[in-house]
Amino acid sequence: MVDSERLSRVAAIVAAALDRKAEDIVALDMQKLSSFADTFIIATGSSDRNVRSIADAITEAMGKRGEKPLGVEGYEGGRWVLIDFDDIIVHLFLAEVRKHYDLERLWSDAPEIDLDSGAARAALPR
Repeated sequence: MVDSERLSRVAAIVAAALDRKAEDIVALDMQKLSSFADTFIIATGSSDRNVRSIADAITEAMGKRGEKPLGVEGYEGGRWVLIDFDDIIVHLFLAEVRKHYDLERLWSDAPEIDLDSGAARAALPR
């Protein structure tokens, strides 16, 4: 089960990504499968520039919540950007790179967090 604070953080990240036209956003509950993260958020951008723009929006949105990433990898290339918010790891991909690494298949035992649930919608910033 996803607690309300984590759901609020996930919703803020998803809202920022959607604002920059991210596609195919998936959030995976990693709590029972990983010792290094509770949540993976995976999204696709339409170009390297779009991927970087999504990363910027997420970093800015979380900064407004008082959270800075522990690290950002792959930003310059814009093909796969990883943003580490400690217990939430954000993966932003170009479509062909996402398909190649197929994290959803690799972590197929992770339950998907329902981003369309009433609780998730309620957590989205207005």
